[in-house]
Amino acid sequence: MVITYILFALGIYLLVKSADWIVDSSSSLAKKWGVSSLIIGLTVVAFGTSLPELVVNVFAAFKGAAEVSFGNIIGSNIANILLVLGITAMIGTIRVKSDTVWKQIPFALLAAFVLFVLAGRPMPEGVNFLLWSDGLLFLAIFAMFLYYVFQTAKKDKYKEVKSKKDEMDSNFKIGFKLVLGLIGIYFGGLWVVDGAVAVATRFGLSEFLISATIIAIGTSLPELVVCVVAAAKKNLDLAVGNIIGSNIFNILWVFGVIPFIAPIRVPKFIPFDIGVMFLATLLLFIFMFIGKKHKLSRKDGWVFVIFYLLYVAYLIVRG
Repeated sequence: MVITYILFALGIYLLVKSADWIVDSSSSLAKKWGVSSLIIGLTVVAFGTSLPELVVNVFAAFKGAAEVSFGNIIGSNIANILLVLGITAMIGTIRVKSDTVWKQIPFALLAAFVLFVLAGRPMPEGVNFLLWSDGLLFLAIFAMFLYYVFQTAKKDKYKEVKSKKDEMDSNFKIGFKLVLGLIGIYFGGLWVVDGAVAVATRFGLSEFLISATIIAIGTSLPELVVCVVAAAKKNLDLAVGNIIGSNIFNILWVFGVIPFIAPIRVPKFIPFDIGVMFLATLLLFIFMFIGKKHKLSRKDGWVFVIFYLLYVAYLIVRG
């Protein structure tokens, strides 16, 4: 049992580190091919930071651990907004100049709303599943989001200037880091799912509680580090865009792909948690864009973190 706990902790570390390797190598390749930094931020980086959630959910689908799937995605999205952006705003007021984030948030709200409707629909047998047809709907909305991203990129005429480091990175080095990242993220996902189920069973806790707190915070660490560093450098456009982009990827891409592997059983209590995720996204929209000129103040950051702590306390009481 001790080995399972060690592998669980190591799995979270591998997920975070391997995703970082994949993002670095993919970004290097994109720069070599002349792709703009905007495209890299909205696609490669967002996809890379969503890889831990995708891999965890693939293994959860094969093992029939539906609560791990929902807990990881919803818990991670809530942590990204309330915890990551909350802590970042507490360090210093977040100001976003680009209207890219403004246009991304409606996609995040739409994704959360569609998931809420699908998860809360009544089923004759009393048991609800996300089916391949639902996955198709998520992927269709995801395609719309990608279309918006590439249309935005066409307007971005800025040419990426390659650094000496980018030039020095050989294709072999980039490829090796990419393969290493893929191997690490495979084993990380396997160990995290096994560990979550083991911990939940051992202590009589729900799989959702473990995945919505420990795993979700663990897989949100890359976003937290990026945002804190960006706050110190007074450059938060791409970091905040990555948070919202990652949340969109988490729902539309992950829940779009997983039902094609196996139907996902929807926990009966989940509409409440999806509602919290929707409310967190809506609060970000209201706090940052209604009369505040694209800014999230320290006071707003405290409100976000308090809301997150209250949500975690509710999860502990519930599960």
